[in-house]
Amino acid sequence: MKFHATPLKGAHTIELEKRGDDRGFFARFYCEREFEAAGLAMPIVQINNSLTAKAGTLRGMHYQLPPAAETKVVRCIRGALYDVIIDLRPDSPTFGQWFGAELTAENRLMMYAPQGCAHGFITLTDDTEAFYLSSAFYSPEQERGIRFDDPRFGVVWPIAPIDVSPKDKTWPDYNPQFHGAEQLRDLV
Repeated sequence: MKFHATPLKGAHTIELEKRGDDRGFFARFYCEREFEAAGLAMPIVQINNSLTAKAGTLRGMHYQLPPAAETKVVRCIRGALYDVIIDLRPDSPTFGQWFGAELTAENRLMMYAPQGCAHGFITLTDDTEAFYLSSAFYSPEQERGIRFDDPRFGVVWPIAPIDVSPKDKTWPDYNPQFHGAEQLRDLV
C-alpha cells in the first residue's frame, strides 16, 4: 500500500499496490503492519458495506464523539463516489478545512479519515457500493453530523445532490457545543 498525506492533519489517501499477471492481480486492502509503519494504526471493530442506488445521493457528514470516536477507511468497490472529510478537531492546524477525493472501483483509492473528522460522500454513478473499515462500534448516543452545505465549511461538491436523507439535511449549522468541539480537542 502507498499512503499519501492529504492537506488535513492525519488524513490520507491510500493506493493499493497491485501485484499481478495476465490472470489479474492481488493487493492488500488492509495490513495492520503497513498501517502501523505509516503511523496509522487502528483496531478494526466493524466492516460496513453500503449500496447507493442513484447517482447524486449524498450521505454524510457523519462522525462520533469520544469515547466512540472512530477512524474510518473507505473504499469504493463498485461505481464512483466523491469522498469528503472535514477536520473538526479544534486543536488541529487544519481545523475547519475539508478535503475530497474521487474513489472509484477502477482507481481503488481509499480514504483514511481520522477520529474527529466528519465523513461523507456523494455518488457519481448509479449503483455505487462502498466498504468502510471502522475503529469504533456505532454509537447512536455519540453520533453527530455536519450538514453537507454548512456555510462554515464551504465544501464544494462536484455535482449537486439530488437525494439527501432528512436527518442529513437538518443537522444544525456548526455549533461548538452541539458538535462536541471540547470533546474532539484531544484527538489531534
